[in-house]
This record gives sequence, C-alpha cells and structure tokens, in this order.
Amino acid sequence: MVSTPRVGVLALQGDVLEHVALLEHLGAEVVRVRRPEEFALVDGLVIPGGESTVMDRLSHLFGLAASIRSAIGEGMPMLGTCAGLIMLSDRLVDGVEGQRTFGGLDVVTRRNAFGRQTESFEAELDIPALGAEPVHTTFIRGPVVEEVGADARALATLHDGRVVAVQQGDLVGISFHPELSGEPRFHQHFLDRVAARG
Repeated sequence: MVSTPRVGVLALQGDVLEHVALLEHLGAEVVRVRRPEEFALVDGLVIPGGESTVMDRLSHLFGLAASIRSAIGEGMPMLGTCAGLIMLSDRLVDGVEGQRTFGGLDVVTRRNAFGRQTESFEAELDIPALGAEPVHTTFIRGPVVEEVGADARALATLHDGRVVAVQQGDLVGISFHPELSGEPRFHQHFLDRVAARG
C-alpha cells in the first residue's frame, strides 16, 4: 500500500489556502506550517506567493528559518512559487537592505521584475519536464531569474528568453501561480519528488 505524502505549506503569509486546496485535490495530506514542530511533521514544503520580505521576517520570528535551511541542505523537496522562488534563491539583485533568503537554488533572482499588480498577465509556456501540453501560467508582480548557476537548470522561459522556472535537485522555483489557475502539474511534480524520497 502506497502511503499518502504528508507535505507542508508555509503558512506565515501569502496565498496559502489555494496551495492547500490543490495539494489536497491531488491526494496529499497537508500541514499548514507556522512553527518548527509543524515543519518536523512533513516530508516536503511549498513556499507560496506573497511578500518575500515579510516571509523572511516572520520565518525568523517564528523560529522556522534555520530549520528550513537545514532541510534544504538535507535534500527535502520544496516548491516555491513567486515569493517562494525568491526565498529559495541563493542571491537577489534587488532585495531590500538586510533581506535574507533560505537559499538552495544556484540562481540570481530579481524581485518584482514584472512591475505593478496591474501589469499582471497570463501566458502559455512549453515546459518539457511537465509533458507535451503547454502550461497555462499566471504572473502577478513576479520575480525573474537573471542568472542560472552551474548547479541549477532552467525549466521554462518566456518568449523573450527570461527564465521563469528553475530546478536544482528536489528544489523547484517558479515565477508564476499555478495554484490560482488550478494547473496541477507543478504540484504533482513536487509530490512525485516527495514520494520518490519516501
């Protein structure tokens, strides 16, 4: 009998409920992670969109940052969307003074690369790692990956060549919001990585 993957959604701030709903729809047991003792219960973590500066501050305030960094070093699968990509990036181009990330992805990322919320847009992207069907993507004040280091690889680019999805081992960071459009393939890819480590 295959066990149900138990995964967490970092629930400090951001679009938590949409991720929880999509993961539960895919059959996962989901824990909303706000404290280290909740994080200790899960085998993978989704870091949602929101405000990366607030996530940084609250993750330290609630004592989670060190645990998440340690889990990244140990290979825990994680999926970061929008602000989650920022939090998984090793380096930021335009972070606010003193802003910290969890790191793990050998990339340089620019925050708010697509302008204001009123400049949000949708696009169909070819992402071979997820299959032949194009992926419908929703961008809302998202970041963009400006440099992909030797240890990471690009999964998706916009038509102008800007990198908007990357993977390094069991870490995946994306600039857009599949949880808002109900696109399940990134979350399924994440759950498959969790199951493979189980």
